[in-house]
Amino acid sequence: MYLNKCQIFGNLTRDVELKALPSGSAVAAFGVATNRTWKDKDGTKKESAEFHNCVAFGRTAEVIAQYMKKGKPIYIEGRIQTRSWEDKDGGAKHYRTEVVVETFQFGPSTREDGDRSSTSAQDSTESEPQKAAGEEISAEDIPF
Repeated sequence: MYLNKCQIFGNLTRDVELKALPSGSAVAAFGVATNRTWKDKDGTKKESAEFHNCVAFGRTAEVIAQYMKKGKPIYIEGRIQTRSWEDKDGGAKHYRTEVVVETFQFGPSTREDGDRSSTSAQDSTESEPQKAAGEEISAEDIPF
């Protein structure tokens, strides 16, 4: 068995570009930056950033394009894919490695983004109303 799966949590490096395929299906392209910190052999703190090209299709692409913009945090699960193409005049061959988004969650929002602390693509459907703070929960309220 083989596995091609990646998880990325970072910030968008540019606004989402939403386009339509000839079939009419939506496709969204965007970049995500991740960083890591470590200490070198001398104990000096080092930091580096990686930049990931991401692509989403269908309803996932539409939701990401609607709610995400440059600088916002996002968590992505997907697979890595490398595409290749040649220049129209028969010139050089180009390659692009990207993450094909399968599922995602919006990252935590800041106060200026609104009241919600985090959300996901699955949260876009209506859910049952929450109990008000301080309201007691009885055994009948538990669904199992």
